[in-house]
Amino acid sequence: MATFDVYNWDCKKVSTVDLSDGVFGTDVKDHLLYSVVRYQMARRRQGTHAVKGRSMVSGGGRKPFKQKGTGRARAGTTRAPHWRGGGVVFGPVTRDHGFKLNKKVRAAALRSALSRRSQESAVFVLDAFDVPGAKTAQVAALLSRLDLTDALIVLESDNEAGRRSARNLPGVTVVPPEGLNVYDILNRKAIVMTKAAAVAIDARLGS
Repeated sequence: MATFDVYNWDCKKVSTVDLSDGVFGTDVKDHLLYSVVRYQMARRRQGTHAVKGRSMVSGGGRKPFKQKGTGRARAGTTRAPHWRGGGVVFGPVTRDHGFKLNKKVRAAALRSALSRRSQESAVFVLDAFDVPGAKTAQVAALLSRLDLTDALIVLESDNEAGRRSARNLPGVTVVPPEGLNVYDILNRKAIVMTKAAAVAIDARLGS
């Protein structure tokens, strides 16, 4: 079992929590991290780029000049790709850039990402995330006490006050345990989570 210290809002140790080695202490596999980040970024692409082909460009219904006798190359439409104002050949079309990646691969990569931050001593567990006065300044002060300027904060889904208090801070990303993902973990230098969130993540990935 991996043992983590649990801190209160004043960053004083109040207890410990044991989490599975299979989630926070497994081998880090860089190729899985690469594959999953590429998978996530591909799925985020809108894919709404498109251009008009020759059949979509307006006009060009009339033959521009007679077939023979002009000395010019024969032409049937002014909307052919080699004409000015014509359609585009093999241009981008609206499509989905996402691709399939097995669920077990994504879960293994998530364990690797958590284990990497654990090995770097960059995982901080709080007993609760009850922000005094629900103020963003209080969260900034907490991160200052932890000596963090860049962090991923994992809070329970029903902690709306904590999410609102932390979401506007630069260098901070807030996600629920079920929304934890490889990209956000690697994009931030540390993870701050509540004990309840840590247990939920351990239960979700430990099986």
